[in-house]
Amino acid sequence: MIGGPGGPPPDLSNAEIVDYTVLEGDGKVRLKLKDGSVVEIRLEIMNILRAGNDPNTGLPAYIVQSAPLVRLVECPKELRKTPLRPGPRDAKAIPGFG
Repeated sequence: MIGGPGGPPPDLSNAEIVDYTVLEGDGKVRLKLKDGSVVEIRLEIMNILRAGNDPNTGLPAYIVQSAPLVRLVECPKELRKTPLRPGPRDAKAIPGFG
């Protein structure tokens, strides 16, 4: 989190996992795209590591391991196409995933 690209990579040999609690928000954002679709994006935090201290500032250096989770919430009918390989219908399947 400290420093920018092009600097030396942090030494992770002695990095330790740091526990955390969420202070505010749920990490989710909804975006309306110009084509009319609505996308929901949530950042899933897997680990936060403290990797020593920044040599220039002395501040602790943190590495955040995360993954974006993207979900299509709405989509205009004109953007939809017929699936290439229609499979067997499952009554319990989520629309678009079965």
